[in-house]
Amino acid sequence: MNRAIASRANTFQVSQKMDDPIRILDAHQSRNWTITHDYPDPALEEHWREFLTRADFPSHYVSPDYFREPFFRDKDPFAILAWHEGKIVGALTGMHEAEQVLCGQESRPQACFDKSIDPTIAAEGLTAGLLAEAHSAALITLYTWCPVDRFLAHGYRVEKRQGVVMLDLTKGPESLFKGFSSSRRTDVRAAIKRGVEVSTAAAREEFWSYYEVYLEWCARKNLVPSTFEVLAEAFSLTDNRRLFLARYEGKVIAGVVIRFYPKGVIEYAANSSMKENLKLKPNDLLQWRVIEWACHERYSSYSLGATHLFARKMGGTIVPVYRYRLDRTWFRRHELQEGLQNSGRRIFNILPGNLQKQAKRALGR
Repeated sequence: MNRAIASRANTFQVSQKMDDPIRILDAHQSRNWTITHDYPDPALEEHWREFLTRADFPSHYVSPDYFREPFFRDKDPFAILAWHEGKIVGALTGMHEAEQVLCGQESRPQACFDKSIDPTIAAEGLTAGLLAEAHSAALITLYTWCPVDRFLAHGYRVEKRQGVVMLDLTKGPESLFKGFSSSRRTDVRAAIKRGVEVSTAAAREEFWSYYEVYLEWCARKNLVPSTFEVLAEAFSLTDNRRLFLARYEGKVIAGVVIRFYPKGVIEYAANSSMKENLKLKPNDLLQWRVIEWACHERYSSYSLGATHLFARKMGGTIVPVYRYRLDRTWFRRHELQEGLQNSGRRIFNILPGNLQKQAKRALGR
Protein backbone atom coordinates (compact mmCIF):
# COMPACT_ATOMS: atom_id res chain seq x y z
CA MET A 1 0.00 0.00 0.00
CA ASN A 2 1.57 3.34 -1.03
CA ARG A 3 1.81 6.24 1.38
CA ALA A 4 -0.99 8.33 -0.13
CA ILE A 5 -3.48 5.45 -0.03
CA ALA A 6 -2.40 4.40 3.44
CA SER A 7 -2.85 7.92 4.73
CA ARG A 8 -6.43 8.06 3.51
CA ALA A 9 -7.20 4.63 4.89
CA ASN A 10 -5.94 5.66 8.32
CA THR A 11 -7.89 8.91 8.45
CA PHE A 12 -11.28 9.15 6.78
CA GLN A 13 -13.41 7.23 4.38
CA VAL A 14 -15.90 9.26 2.35
CA SER A 15 -19.27 7.62 1.80
CA GLN A 16 -22.48 8.76 0.15
CA LYS A 17 -26.00 7.62 1.02
CA MET A 18 -28.94 8.28 -1.24
CA ASP A 19 -30.72 10.61 1.19
CA ASP A 20 -27.79 11.88 3.30
CA PRO A 21 -25.04 14.42 2.69
CA ILE A 22 -21.50 13.14 2.41
CA ARG A 23 -20.36 11.96 5.82
CA ILE A 24 -16.83 11.58 7.06
CA LEU A 25 -16.30 8.30 8.92
CA ASP A 26 -13.38 6.56 10.60
CA ALA A 27 -13.11 2.82 11.12
CA HIS A 28 -12.34 3.18 14.85
CA GLN A 29 -13.35 6.64 16.03
CA SER A 30 -14.50 9.95 14.69
CA ARG A 31 -11.65 12.29 13.74
CA ASN A 32 -11.62 15.89 12.65
CA TRP A 33 -8.85 15.85 10.07
CA THR A 34 -7.90 14.34 6.72
CA ILE A 35 -4.48 13.97 5.13
CA THR A 36 -3.95 13.55 1.40
CA HIS A 37 -0.75 13.29 -0.64
CA ASP A 38 -2.23 13.61 -4.10
CA TYR A 39 -5.06 15.24 -6.00
CA PRO A 40 -8.34 14.54 -4.14
CA ASP A 41 -11.15 12.34 -5.40
CA PRO A 42 -14.28 14.15 -6.66
CA ALA A 43 -16.16 14.01 -3.34
CA LEU A 44 -13.29 15.43 -1.31
CA GLU A 45 -12.50 18.01 -4.00
CA GLU A 46 -16.09 19.27 -3.88
CA HIS A 47 -15.91 19.74 -0.11
CA TRP A 48 -12.51 21.43 -0.39
CA ARG A 49 -13.53 23.91 -3.08
CA GLU A 50 -16.77 24.71 -1.26
CA PHE A 51 -14.70 25.52 1.83
CA LEU A 52 -12.51 27.91 -0.18
CA THR A 53 -15.59 30.05 -0.88
CA ARG A 54 -15.75 30.60 2.90
CA ALA A 55 -12.02 30.88 3.55
CA ASP A 56 -10.19 34.01 4.70
CA PHE A 57 -7.29 33.80 2.22
CA PRO A 58 -8.16 31.33 -0.57
CA SER A 59 -4.93 30.98 -2.55
CA HIS A 60 -3.56 28.56 -5.13
CA TYR A 61 -1.16 26.69 -2.84
CA VAL A 62 -3.92 25.90 -0.34
CA SER A 63 -6.29 24.50 -2.98
CA PRO A 64 -6.50 21.03 -4.59
CA ASP A 65 -4.44 22.40 -7.49
CA TYR A 66 -1.39 22.44 -5.21
CA PHE A 67 -0.84 18.83 -6.24
CA ARG A 68 -0.55 19.79 -9.91
CA GLU A 69 2.51 21.97 -9.29
CA PRO A 70 5.61 20.57 -11.04
CA PHE A 71 8.01 22.22 -8.57
CA PHE A 72 7.17 20.07 -5.53
CA ARG A 73 6.95 16.51 -6.84
CA ASP A 74 10.20 15.42 -5.20
CA LYS A 75 9.32 17.03 -1.84
CA ASP A 76 6.44 14.74 -0.82
CA PRO A 77 3.72 17.44 -0.79
CA PHE A 78 0.68 16.96 1.44
CA ALA A 79 -2.51 18.68 2.53
CA ILE A 80 -4.32 18.55 5.86
CA LEU A 81 -8.01 19.42 6.01
CA ALA A 82 -9.82 20.16 9.28
CA TRP A 83 -13.51 19.26 9.63
CA HIS A 84 -16.35 20.54 11.81
CA GLU A 85 -19.99 19.48 11.60
CA GLY A 86 -19.51 17.81 8.23
CA LYS A 87 -17.68 20.73 6.58
CA ILE A 88 -14.06 21.56 5.97
CA VAL A 89 -13.16 24.57 8.13
CA GLY A 90 -9.39 24.77 7.68
CA ALA A 91 -6.71 23.77 5.18
CA LEU A 92 -2.93 23.52 5.42
CA THR A 93 -0.46 22.38 2.76
CA GLY A 94 3.23 21.66 2.99
CA MET A 95 6.17 19.46 2.07
CA HIS A 96 9.03 17.49 3.56
CA GLU A 97 12.58 18.85 3.38
CA ALA A 98 15.38 16.85 5.00
CA GLU A 99 14.52 16.54 8.71
CA GLN A 100 11.78 19.14 8.73
CA VAL A 101 8.20 19.68 7.63
CA LEU A 102 7.57 23.09 6.09
CA CYS A 103 4.13 24.60 5.51
CA GLY A 104 4.54 27.80 3.54
CA GLN A 105 6.94 30.70 3.80
CA GLU A 106 6.89 34.18 5.29
CA SER A 107 6.03 35.47 1.82
CA ARG A 108 3.21 32.94 1.31
CA PRO A 109 1.39 31.27 4.20
CA GLN A 110 -0.18 28.01 3.09
CA ALA A 111 -3.03 27.94 5.59
CA CYS A 112 -6.55 29.31 5.55
CA PHE A 113 -9.56 29.19 7.87
CA ASP A 114 -13.34 29.42 7.63
CA LYS A 115 -14.19 33.10 8.17
CA SER A 116 -17.45 32.25 9.97
CA ILE A 117 -16.00 30.31 12.90
CA ASP A 118 -13.31 30.57 15.56
CA PRO A 119 -9.99 29.46 13.97
CA THR A 120 -9.32 27.48 17.16
CA ILE A 121 -11.80 24.87 15.94
CA ALA A 122 -9.86 24.30 12.72
CA ALA A 123 -6.51 24.53 14.51
CA GLU A 124 -7.29 21.42 16.56
CA GLY A 125 -7.72 19.29 13.46
CA LEU A 126 -4.78 20.85 11.63
CA THR A 127 -2.46 20.33 14.60
CA ALA A 128 -3.41 16.67 15.03
CA GLY A 129 -3.09 15.99 11.32
CA LEU A 130 0.25 17.75 11.08
CA LEU A 131 1.73 15.70 13.92
CA ALA A 132 0.55 12.52 12.19
CA GLU A 133 2.09 13.66 8.90
CA ALA A 134 5.37 14.81 10.46
CA HIS A 135 6.15 11.44 12.08
CA SER A 136 9.62 11.91 13.63
CA ALA A 137 10.54 15.16 11.84
CA ALA A 138 12.79 17.28 14.04
CA LEU A 139 11.27 20.62 13.06
CA ILE A 140 7.73 21.61 12.06
CA THR A 141 7.16 25.10 10.70
CA LEU A 142 3.96 26.70 9.48
CA TYR A 143 2.86 30.21 8.60
CA THR A 144 -0.56 31.82 9.00
CA TRP A 145 -2.15 35.15 8.10
CA CYS A 146 -3.73 35.47 11.54
CA PRO A 147 -2.70 34.59 15.11
CA VAL A 148 -3.99 31.18 16.19
CA ASP A 149 -3.28 30.76 19.89
CA ARG A 150 -4.36 27.12 19.89
CA PHE A 151 -1.07 26.12 18.27
CA LEU A 152 0.75 27.37 21.36
CA ALA A 153 -1.08 24.84 23.54
CA HIS A 154 0.57 22.09 21.49
CA GLY A 155 4.13 23.33 22.08
CA TYR A 156 4.56 25.64 19.09
CA ARG A 157 6.33 28.95 19.50
CA VAL A 158 5.06 31.95 17.59
CA GLU A 159 6.91 34.85 16.02
CA LYS A 160 5.18 37.75 14.31
CA ARG A 161 6.93 38.52 11.04
CA GLN A 162 6.76 41.68 8.96
CA GLY A 163 4.71 39.94 6.30
CA VAL A 164 3.76 41.34 2.90
CA VAL A 165 2.27 44.35 1.19
CA MET A 166 -1.35 43.52 0.35
CA LEU A 167 -3.54 45.44 -2.08
CA ASP A 168 -7.32 45.52 -1.70
CA LEU A 169 -8.44 44.94 -5.29
CA THR A 170 -12.06 45.73 -4.50
CA LYS A 171 -11.08 49.42 -4.49
CA GLY A 172 -10.70 49.34 -8.26
CA PRO A 173 -7.75 50.26 -10.51
CA GLU A 174 -8.18 54.05 -10.42
CA SER A 175 -8.16 54.18 -6.63
CA LEU A 176 -5.21 51.82 -6.42
CA PHE A 177 -3.22 53.87 -8.94
CA LYS A 178 -3.76 56.96 -6.80
CA GLY A 179 -2.32 54.97 -3.88
CA PHE A 180 0.98 54.42 -5.73
CA SER A 181 3.91 56.59 -4.74
CA SER A 182 4.37 59.59 -7.01
CA SER A 183 7.57 58.08 -8.43
CA ARG A 184 5.78 54.81 -9.23
CA ARG A 185 3.01 56.65 -11.10
CA THR A 186 5.66 58.61 -13.01
CA ASP A 187 7.53 55.43 -13.95
CA VAL A 188 4.35 53.70 -15.17
CA ARG A 189 3.49 56.68 -17.37
CA ALA A 190 7.08 56.86 -18.64
CA ALA A 191 7.10 53.19 -19.62
CA ILE A 192 3.89 53.66 -21.60
CA LYS A 193 5.22 56.80 -23.27
CA ARG A 194 8.46 55.03 -24.28
CA GLY A 195 6.47 52.32 -26.03
CA VAL A 196 6.68 49.40 -23.59
CA GLU A 197 3.74 47.04 -24.12
CA VAL A 198 2.38 44.30 -21.84
CA SER A 199 0.38 41.19 -22.71
CA THR A 200 -0.24 37.75 -21.24
CA ALA A 201 1.69 34.83 -22.68
CA ALA A 202 -0.16 31.89 -24.20
CA ALA A 203 2.05 30.20 -26.80
CA ARG A 204 5.07 28.00 -26.12
CA GLU A 205 7.19 30.39 -28.20
CA GLU A 206 6.34 33.19 -25.77
CA PHE A 207 7.35 31.00 -22.83
CA TRP A 208 10.68 30.43 -24.54
CA SER A 209 11.21 34.18 -25.05
CA TYR A 210 10.62 34.69 -21.34
CA TYR A 211 12.90 31.76 -20.49
CA GLU A 212 15.84 33.50 -22.16
CA VAL A 213 15.22 36.56 -19.96
CA TYR A 214 14.86 34.27 -16.95
CA LEU A 215 18.22 32.58 -17.64
CA GLU A 216 19.99 35.96 -17.84
CA TRP A 217 18.34 37.04 -14.57
CA CYS A 218 19.35 33.80 -12.79
CA ALA A 219 22.95 34.21 -13.93
CA ARG A 220 22.95 37.78 -12.60
CA LYS A 221 21.56 36.63 -9.25
CA ASN A 222 23.75 33.49 -9.04
CA LEU A 223 20.69 31.23 -8.94
CA VAL A 224 20.21 27.76 -10.41
CA PRO A 225 17.42 28.03 -13.01
CA SER A 226 14.55 25.60 -13.41
CA THR A 227 14.42 23.72 -16.69
CA PHE A 228 12.33 25.06 -19.53
CA GLU A 229 10.11 21.97 -19.38
CA VAL A 230 9.24 22.57 -15.72
CA LEU A 231 8.46 26.25 -16.28
CA ALA A 232 6.42 25.55 -19.40
CA GLU A 233 4.38 22.97 -17.51
CA ALA A 234 3.75 25.48 -14.73
CA PHE A 235 2.69 28.17 -17.21
CA SER A 236 0.25 25.72 -18.78
CA LEU A 237 -1.76 25.72 -15.52
CA THR A 238 -3.76 28.72 -16.71
CA ASP A 239 -6.54 28.21 -14.17
CA ASN A 240 -4.07 29.31 -11.48
CA ARG A 241 -1.18 31.13 -13.12
CA ARG A 242 -0.47 33.90 -15.62
CA LEU A 243 2.73 35.10 -17.23
CA PHE A 244 2.67 38.81 -18.14
CA LEU A 245 5.32 39.87 -20.66
CA ALA A 246 6.74 43.34 -21.26
CA ARG A 247 7.96 44.01 -24.78
CA TYR A 248 9.95 46.85 -26.26
CA GLU A 249 10.18 47.13 -30.04
CA GLY A 250 8.78 43.60 -30.26
CA LYS A 251 11.37 42.03 -27.95
CA VAL A 252 10.52 40.51 -24.54
CA ILE A 253 12.50 42.44 -21.92
CA ALA A 254 10.76 41.43 -18.67
CA GLY A 255 8.07 39.20 -17.25
CA VAL A 256 5.97 38.78 -14.11
CA VAL A 257 4.43 35.52 -12.94
CA ILE A 258 1.35 35.54 -10.72
CA ARG A 259 -0.42 32.69 -8.94
CA PHE A 260 -4.08 32.86 -7.97
CA TYR A 261 -7.16 31.00 -6.89
CA PRO A 262 -10.28 31.99 -8.86
CA LYS A 263 -12.04 34.95 -7.20
CA GLY A 264 -9.59 34.70 -4.30
CA VAL A 265 -6.05 35.88 -3.62
CA ILE A 266 -3.49 36.75 -6.29
CA GLU A 267 0.17 36.31 -5.37
CA TYR A 268 3.19 37.89 -7.01
CA ALA A 269 5.26 34.76 -7.69
CA ALA A 270 8.29 35.79 -9.77
CA ASN A 271 9.88 38.45 -11.92
CA SER A 272 12.73 38.41 -14.41
CA SER A 273 14.05 41.31 -16.45
CA MET A 274 16.97 42.26 -18.66
CA LYS A 275 19.37 44.56 -16.85
CA GLU A 276 20.04 46.76 -19.87
CA ASN A 277 16.33 47.54 -20.23
CA LEU A 278 15.53 48.48 -16.64
CA LYS A 279 15.70 52.18 -17.55
CA LEU A 280 12.49 51.61 -19.54
CA LYS A 281 10.69 50.75 -16.25
CA PRO A 282 9.06 47.53 -17.55
CA ASN A 283 8.55 46.08 -14.06
CA ASP A 284 6.53 49.10 -12.92
CA LEU A 285 4.25 48.81 -15.94
CA LEU A 286 3.95 45.03 -15.52
CA GLN A 287 2.63 45.45 -11.98
CA TRP A 288 0.11 48.06 -13.09
CA ARG A 289 -1.20 45.81 -15.89
CA VAL A 290 -1.51 42.91 -13.42
CA ILE A 291 -3.63 45.12 -11.15
CA GLU A 292 -5.84 46.25 -14.03
CA TRP A 293 -6.38 42.63 -15.10
CA ALA A 294 -7.04 41.42 -11.55
CA CYS A 295 -9.59 44.14 -10.84
CA HIS A 296 -11.39 43.38 -14.10
CA GLU A 297 -11.52 39.68 -13.15
CA ARG A 298 -12.90 40.60 -9.69
CA TYR A 299 -10.17 39.17 -7.50
CA SER A 300 -10.18 40.25 -3.87
CA SER A 301 -6.55 40.78 -2.83
CA TYR A 302 -3.09 40.98 -4.34
CA SER A 303 -0.15 39.88 -2.20
CA LEU A 304 3.14 41.35 -3.34
CA GLY A 305 5.04 38.74 -1.31
CA ALA A 306 7.39 41.18 0.45
CA THR A 307 7.73 44.59 2.11
CA HIS A 308 10.77 45.94 0.28
CA LEU A 309 10.73 49.40 -1.28
CA PHE A 310 9.49 48.28 -4.69
CA ALA A 311 6.46 46.66 -3.06
CA ARG A 312 5.78 49.56 -0.68
CA LYS A 313 5.66 51.99 -3.61
CA MET A 314 2.53 50.15 -4.74
CA GLY A 315 0.61 51.48 -1.74
CA GLY A 316 -1.59 48.96 0.01
CA THR A 317 -1.28 47.70 3.57
CA ILE A 318 1.49 45.74 5.26
CA VAL A 319 -0.16 42.55 6.51
CA PRO A 320 1.82 40.64 9.16
CA VAL A 321 2.49 36.92 8.95
CA TYR A 322 2.77 34.59 11.95
CA ARG A 323 5.35 31.82 12.07
CA TYR A 324 4.59 28.83 14.30
CA ARG A 325 7.41 26.42 14.92
CA LEU A 326 7.73 23.20 16.90
CA ASP A 327 11.36 22.30 17.58
CA ARG A 328 11.45 18.64 18.65
CA THR A 329 15.24 18.35 19.01
CA TRP A 330 17.12 18.05 22.28
CA PHE A 331 17.53 21.48 23.87
CA ARG A 332 15.61 23.02 20.94
CA ARG A 333 18.72 23.07 18.79
CA HIS A 334 17.09 24.94 15.90
CA GLU A 335 15.76 27.63 18.23
CA LEU A 336 19.19 28.09 19.77
CA GLN A 337 20.91 28.37 16.39
CA GLU A 338 18.43 30.96 15.19
CA GLY A 339 18.80 32.92 18.43
CA LEU A 340 22.57 33.05 18.01
CA GLN A 341 22.23 34.16 14.38
CA ASN A 342 19.80 36.93 15.35
CA SER A 343 22.10 38.09 18.14
CA GLY A 344 24.98 38.23 15.67
CA ARG A 345 22.95 40.36 13.28
CA ARG A 346 21.95 42.77 16.03
CA ILE A 347 25.57 43.16 17.12
CA PHE A 348 26.68 43.66 13.50
CA ASN A 349 24.01 46.32 12.89
CA ILE A 350 25.19 48.48 15.80
CA LEU A 351 28.84 48.41 14.70
CA PRO A 352 30.27 51.55 13.10
CA GLY A 353 30.34 51.50 9.32
CA ASN A 354 34.09 50.95 9.06
CA LEU A 355 33.94 47.93 11.38
CA GLN A 356 31.05 46.47 9.38
CA LYS A 357 33.16 46.72 6.23
CA GLN A 358 36.10 45.02 7.96
CA ALA A 359 33.84 42.22 9.21
CA LYS A 360 32.43 41.66 5.71
CA ARG A 361 35.94 41.48 4.26
CA ALA A 362 36.97 38.99 6.93
CA LEU A 363 33.96 36.83 6.08
CA GLY A 364 34.59 37.12 2.36
CA ARG A 365 31.34 38.96 1.66
